[in-house]
Amino acid sequence: MPRRVMHSVDQHYGRSGLGSAIAQALRLAGKDGRPLTPIELAPLDHFHSRGRDATLELAALAEPGADTEVLDVGGGLGGPARTLAHEIGCRVTVLDLTEEFCRIGRELTRRTRLEKRVVFEHGDALAMPFPEGAFDLAWTQHSSMNIDDKERLYGEVHRVLRQKGRLAIHEIMAGPGGSLHFPVPWARDPAISFLRRPDAIRALVAALGFREIVWRDETELTLAWMRERLAAQAAQVAGPPPPLGLHLLFGAETPTILGNFERNLAERRVAVVKAVWERA
Repeated sequence: MPRRVMHSVDQHYGRSGLGSAIAQALRLAGKDGRPLTPIELAPLDHFHSRGRDATLELAALAEPGADTEVLDVGGGLGGPARTLAHEIGCRVTVLDLTEEFCRIGRELTRRTRLEKRVVFEHGDALAMPFPEGAFDLAWTQHSSMNIDDKERLYGEVHRVLRQKGRLAIHEIMAGPGGSLHFPVPWARDPAISFLRRPDAIRALVAALGFREIVWRDETELTLAWMRERLAAQAAQVAGPPPPLGLHLLFGAETPTILGNFERNLAERRVAVVKAVWERA
């Protein structure tokens, strides 16, 4: 990934003081100084639409088992990774470009006592620091939107998967409705937003040597969820938000960012897809 884009992506996600803000939020939520469960952290660390439910649904489609070696590409703070480790027993390596996410993710994993099952690697998904055939399952949830070179991304996934290994994705893609309304959760402007149409991604992954097992368009489901979430927020009595939530990542822009995501879904400027493939 070009250094300019890497720097911009890192600045977008790894805002200054994020670790301190999360520590303070945990104190306010009464979760300071004791072990945590992945469910307790879910409002914060599932940085994708439909949250923990979507992670569990993707796991049901991908069918990992106990001790499956999983690579979570762009795994952020590690919410899905800890869910897979806790619920199924997977061993998960989180690869993320944002060093601050890796640092905080390690601490949250320690607090959930899952550090023997979940590890973090700071690195670039276009040059994965892993040998060929290292993993049984490659996993991505809302992580490819900042990557322009999809060919190299999925080529690297193919390289690090074992034969018959699986690729599971839950991703935002380009819709037919035109240019996006910014800011959105993954970018404040078009400079670091790289979406392709679902049919293009579907063809690309197949051409790299993957056999399709599942393909689901979840745009309507995601739009309904987003509208329910915004309506619930609007109905709340005025006051501060709950201690744990995506406002810790987005700050004062949170209402605008979430509102734009709903608008982009409604106007079909974005699509949401879940899919599973098997490596030949």
